[in-house]
Amino acid sequence: MHANMYLHFNGNCTDALKFYAAATGGKIIAMQTYGESPAAAQSAPEFHDKVIHAQIQIGDTVIMASDAPPDRYFPPQGFSVSISADNSPDAERMFQALSEGGQVGMPMSESFFAHRFGMLTDKFGVPWMVIHQKPMGG
Repeated sequence: MHANMYLHFNGNCTDALKFYAAATGGKIIAMQTYGESPAAAQSAPEFHDKVIHAQIQIGDTVIMASDAPPDRYFPPQGFSVSISADNSPDAERMFQALSEGGQVGMPMSESFFAHRFGMLTDKFGVPWMVIHQKPMGG
């Protein structure tokens, strides 16, 4: 069994996933537009180039995404995508990249639970937490 995050975008899913792949070293492993799908006939022609389903692999995690129809899009809230780096330089690099054009909520710093931890909302409105975690004591 697997649980995956599914992100909805306001018409900019392709740009967001390309941005995330570059920022995290991830790879887009699937992407289909409304116009390429069986739903093409039911979709407005101006929506045919929008993403009906996509997947990006970041490490061993797959995040799914799509463009929500305009009347069904709501800005993300109440969650964060959390990404764990193997070391502090990688955490710093991903944080810098993801925060480009976005808003930093908590700058990268050391905490009682992490060598490096920071929070941001990226330029697509998706909230992120980036961490290089300290070993947890028993």
